[in-house]
Amino acid sequence: MKIDQLYKLFEESYLIDTDTRKIREGSLFFALKGENFNGNSFAISALENGAKFAIIDELKYHTHPNTILVPNVLETLQSLANFHRKKLNIPIIALTGSNGKTTSKELINAVLSKKYKTTATVGNLNNHIGVPLTLLSITSTTDIGIIEMGANHLKEIETLCKIAEPNFGYITNFGKAHLEGFGSVEGVIKAKSELYDFLKKNGGIAFVNTDDPLQIKQSEKINSIDFNNKIIQFIEANPFVKVLFKSTEIESNLIGKYNFNNIAAAISIGNYFNVSLNKIKEGIENYTPSNNRSQIIEKGTNKIILDAYNANPSSMSAALENFNQLKATKKVVFIGDMFELGSESLIEHQKIADLVSSYNFNKVYLIGKAFSTTSAKNAFIYDSFEAFKTSNLTLNISHATILIKGSRGMALERILDFF
Repeated sequence: MKIDQLYKLFEESYLIDTDTRKIREGSLFFALKGENFNGNSFAISALENGAKFAIIDELKYHTHPNTILVPNVLETLQSLANFHRKKLNIPIIALTGSNGKTTSKELINAVLSKKYKTTATVGNLNNHIGVPLTLLSITSTTDIGIIEMGANHLKEIETLCKIAEPNFGYITNFGKAHLEGFGSVEGVIKAKSELYDFLKKNGGIAFVNTDDPLQIKQSEKINSIDFNNKIIQFIEANPFVKVLFKSTEIESNLIGKYNFNNIAAAISIGNYFNVSLNKIKEGIENYTPSNNRSQIIEKGTNKIILDAYNANPSSMSAALENFNQLKATKKVVFIGDMFELGSESLIEHQKIADLVSSYNFNKVYLIGKAFSTTSAKNAFIYDSFEAFKTSNLTLNISHATILIKGSRGMALERILDFF
C-alpha cells in the first residue's frame, strides 16, 4: 500500500497506536519491533481491541483482511509522519542538545501556549519513534508544533529533521553526553549540529544563544534570532532562577543557574512569535518541573533538590557548581553513576569526584560501580544502590539542603524513602 493510500485511512480517525494495551477505537495499529517483542504477533489482538487496521511487515501474520502488509513498519510510520507534516502549514520548532532539551521544550510550550494552540513532544519521546508519533498527533487545530529530538549516534538528528522538516531550531548546548555513541565531544557537536545543517539547507531560522561561542560558530550563515545575557539578564538562582527581560522581572520555579539558558530561549522564542510580555512571564512562572527534574521536595526539616532524571559530566558539573553557590548552612550530596560514557567513563567519574571533593559540603555520597573506582576526600562510596541501602537503612540527616543527582538507570529518587 502506498503512503497516500495509507494516509487516507489515517484521516478517518487521526489515531495511531503502538501498544495493544492502549488501543483506541478506530486507530491504526503499527506493529513495531523491539529487542524483546515483535509487534506483528499482536496485530490480531489490536484489531480485536478496537484498531481498524494493523500495519505489519511479516507475511505469516497477514491472516486478517484488516492487516496491511508493508516492507518495514517503522519506516512506514516515519514516511506517514513526514507525509502528514507536509500537509501541515504550520511552524515546526525542533530542539536538541546535550542537556536541558525536555525542560526547554516544556518552557517553550508553556510560553507559546499562552497565545497559540500548540502540540509538543510528550515527556521525552524524542527518538525515531517518538518524533513520528508526535507529528502524527498534530491536528488541523494546532498552530505551532514543538518537537524534541534526541540522539546518541551521528546521523540520527539528520534523520529526524528529514521526517519533521522543522522551520525553526534551537540547540541547548554541546556537552559530554552519550560519548559512548558519539565517540568524543567533537562527535557530539557534529551530531547536534545536524539540526543547524538542515536549517541552513532549507532556509530555516535558528534561535542562538550568543553567549556560547560554539553556538555562534556552528550556526554561521544561518538565519538566526539571537539572545544573550544582555538581552535577557540573569539576576540570581537562590534557589530559583530569576531573570530580567524588558524591565520585567520573571521568577521561575527552576533551580540552578544552568536553567537560565533554557528560560532565556523560551522568552526569546515567545517574543519572536509575538507572545505578550505579560503572557511570557505568566508561562514561565506557572511552569513547575516534575518527573525527577530539578524538583524541590520538603521532607521533614530537609529541603531536597531531586534531579535524578539524567546525568552526564556537563550537567553534573553544573549542578554541583550551582549547589555550592546556594545559600545554605548544611549541604549534603548524593550523586550516582553517569551512563553511556564509554572509554571516558573512569576519567569523567574521577573528575566529578575531584570536583565534589573541592567543595566544602557537609556530607558526600558517591553511588555506583563507576564511582566506586574513584577516590574522593571525605566521601562515602558505594559500588551499588543496594550496598548504599544496606549501609543506610535510615539517614540521620536533618535541617539540611540536599542534592540528589544521577543517571536514570540509577533511580536515585529511591533515596527519598530514607528520609
